[in-house]
Amino acid sequence: MEPVSRIDASRAGGVAAAVREAGVVWLGIAALGVGFGAWATSRGLPWWLVPLISASVLAGSVEFLLVGLIVAHASLVSIAVTTLLVNSRHLVYGLSFPLERVRGPRARLYSVFALCDEAYALLTRAEPATLSGRQVIATQLGIHLSWVTGSLSGAALGAALLHGVRGVGFVLPALFVVLALDAYAARPDRVTVALALASAAVAQLALPASMLPVALALLGTALVVRSRMSARATRDVR
Repeated sequence: MEPVSRIDASRAGGVAAAVREAGVVWLGIAALGVGFGAWATSRGLPWWLVPLISASVLAGSVEFLLVGLIVAHASLVSIAVTTLLVNSRHLVYGLSFPLERVRGPRARLYSVFALCDEAYALLTRAEPATLSGRQVIATQLGIHLSWVTGSLSGAALGAALLHGVRGVGFVLPALFVVLALDAYAARPDRVTVALALASAAVAQLALPASMLPVALALLGTALVVRSRMSARATRDVR
């Protein structure tokens, strides 16, 4: 058996790596959660319901839509269909998310539940072999706790907290711009960037109402084709 001290060191190393790589992102997500909590209570939701939604749903864009649907007394079918359409991009995320690094059925189940945009962006910019299961779970748990803590704070303090503050809505796009730049700096790949831009342009022109899932589907297909072509070229060389 592996010594206990070595196991503890491995666990501590995974958590430390998650803090080092994702700590700033956790702070940004907490700030976004404050905005969501303040906004949700301003729409009429009781403060205690906001952190429950954040803890059980853990999907920022869906949660904003869910608040509107709840206030409008939408049916469960409408809520389910809306959630499926908005979160359909996660089907594509699963193709390259390093779930294989996570061990244990309960840990994997939580990792699947906690797969969100930020977790995907953080954990797929590194080589999967450099990640530990502890780092993957710690990164996702940090995102989860940051979002719930932020939404609880915003709901408790009320909508007046962000009254008059401008530019809050650009925090999330700015976060993903920075993550994309970091990912490119770590693994420069102009072909993938070109494919992503082309997929986004085609989706925007063809189906602007469903731009994101269409763009992700196009990009996923293009990357699969590219991977197969590269594997075939490698076999031909051999």
